[in-house]
Amino acid sequence: MSVNIKVTDVKIVNLRTVGHVGSIEPAWSPDRQMPFDIGGGSFTEVDTDAGITGIGPGMHPMFIDAVKEYLVGRSAFAVEDHAAALNYYVPALHYQGIAGVDMALWDIIGKAANLPLYKLWGGGKEKIIPYASMVVLSSPEERAEQASSLQSEGWQAMKLRLHHESIAEDIRTVEAVRDAVGSDFTIMVDANQAQSSGTWQPGVFWDFKRAFETAVELQDLDVFWLEEPLKRYDFEGLAELNAKVEMRIAGGENNSGLHEFVQMCEQDVYSLLQPESMVMNGMTNLRKIGNLAELYGKELVPHHGGGNIGVIAHQHLVASWRHAPFMELLHDPPVGHYKNKFSIFTNPPEVDSDGFMPLPTGPGIGLEIDPDLIIKD
Repeated sequence: MSVNIKVTDVKIVNLRTVGHVGSIEPAWSPDRQMPFDIGGGSFTEVDTDAGITGIGPGMHPMFIDAVKEYLVGRSAFAVEDHAAALNYYVPALHYQGIAGVDMALWDIIGKAANLPLYKLWGGGKEKIIPYASMVVLSSPEERAEQASSLQSEGWQAMKLRLHHESIAEDIRTVEAVRDAVGSDFTIMVDANQAQSSGTWQPGVFWDFKRAFETAVELQDLDVFWLEEPLKRYDFEGLAELNAKVEMRIAGGENNSGLHEFVQMCEQDVYSLLQPESMVMNGMTNLRKIGNLAELYGKELVPHHGGGNIGVIAHQHLVASWRHAPFMELLHDPPVGHYKNKFSIFTNPPEVDSDGFMPLPTGPGIGLEIDPDLIIKD
């Protein structure tokens, strides 16, 4: 296959909603609702003169003209050039920005090479371990029951949202889950204190004292990491916390700049990095964070990727990294079941009875959009 494949068009393709599953209140946004549908949404499509089409997560329509003006007629393989240029020409917009274009270009390259992305990137894992990432801030009893159910289905790990009114209630939740699943199950905890780039956000607000006291308690319960326990840019406080406790302090999902992750590593802000491709404009930038983390001896586990195509792209990256122990998968059944987001695919991967998720074997991203869902022009 020629490496002179050129981009001929960029489109936003809308998908038909088959049904509404329901809505749940996310812990990080109290009094708001997070909907879950079968089908719906959109995806980004990049066409080439070789007849190869790449797909990525949906992009906001206001960006389509600027993307086409730059990208059409250029080589589909020059992803580094395109990532830099589009970052300049197109304003950043979390979860609706040019990440979809970047992923679609990588999809094209994988298809041209007839390799799934994880193999193109040098990965050898045929399956990865997803953890069930809870959405709701729930009671100790409900979460213990949920954890026991997940464990019986084969899941190996879950993440709890912990920012109740008191530390005692937070710790009761973890204790209940640990009692339910025993020692042979991984528990992560997310404080969601870095949602805002400023000094205010809804819900319970943690200071350093609460973060430290919580971390000390969580260590005794063998919690794998404490995620985003302080404000997004409180690098000094986070670094102090990271130095004072033995457990992993994790974060970075809302940080959009490569320079921010350089600072995190230099200042030892987190021991485990959690970059998000849908915030950082795609996989090209996320792969750089992987190299940075390895250089500084840190683990990394990408944020959830938006639920569908982005999750699969993250799956390929995790399979290509030796220092990525898990993959985040939003899964808070029944309404927040991961399969609801995967319903746009004809051949989605599933978590098996041993708690693993196999990698797609097709070239590129390795999955196809259900043609029956595509809304024709």
